[in-house]
Amino acid sequence: MTDPLVDPAWLTARLDDPLVVPLDCTWYVPEVGISGRARFEEGHVPGAVYVDLDEISDSASPYVNMMCTSETFERVMSALGIGSDTHVVVYNANYVSARLWWMFRHFGHEEVSILDGGWARWLAERRPVETGPARPRPLRRFVAGKPKNDIVTAEIVLNALRSGDAQVVDVRPRGKFDGTEPTGYPGVLPGHMPGAVNIPWAELFTADAERRFIAPDRFEALLAERGVDADRPIIATCGSGVTAAILAFHLERIGRHGWHIYDGSWHEWGQRDDLPKETSNG
Repeated sequence: MTDPLVDPAWLTARLDDPLVVPLDCTWYVPEVGISGRARFEEGHVPGAVYVDLDEISDSASPYVNMMCTSETFERVMSALGIGSDTHVVVYNANYVSARLWWMFRHFGHEEVSILDGGWARWLAERRPVETGPARPRPLRRFVAGKPKNDIVTAEIVLNALRSGDAQVVDVRPRGKFDGTEPTGYPGVLPGHMPGAVNIPWAELFTADAERRFIAPDRFEALLAERGVDADRPIIATCGSGVTAAILAFHLERIGRHGWHIYDGSWHEWGQRDDLPKETSNG
């Protein structure tokens, strides 16, 4: 089984392997005004290719960053030189790697790992750096498998909140969960789902600049602290389905596979009048 987490030494030793492809997925929300591709061209892992999350999101959906179709994912990955036999190592300069890890897994590709510590750790360890656009790779054929049943709708989340059949864990920052900070989306109300548990995604990483994934035992302790039972079904949610995948990644690492992601997340929930919301003030 492919190790879901690899370090810079592991990747450095395989930079000349044509079947190991580093994939930079750095992405920023539009209001930040930073281009992930431009940051990639300033410096990246030698031989890496770049994908913009917007390219593999459903542009027809009224909600942001929704999962794309199998056909779109196949086309984009094949054009990048990623085939069905490729071991993909995703990394970024922020918090998107787990989303790409999940997308590959969703489409049946198990040969995918995350570079622990990402670009910051790569630089800190003085690993080799390449600049400019990605070097062209030979086209390969990526064939998506049958999508996994790991996405839930708002209606399923609402039923879980009412019935208790699954635990809903929201990984947005505390201020957004409480409703004391703006959502960052026009027309989206603040607050959270009644009954949801908050574990901010930043707590799932170490507190240093490299942001490595916390150790499995620390993750299990964190779940226990927040009253989340890892042996019961868990629905992960966030602002737009991106950072929710960080929780899913951690659950996979400890052998808990009973998780789903609410892809619409707060961007959908917060603008639908038919769904309950509450803030820290009730």
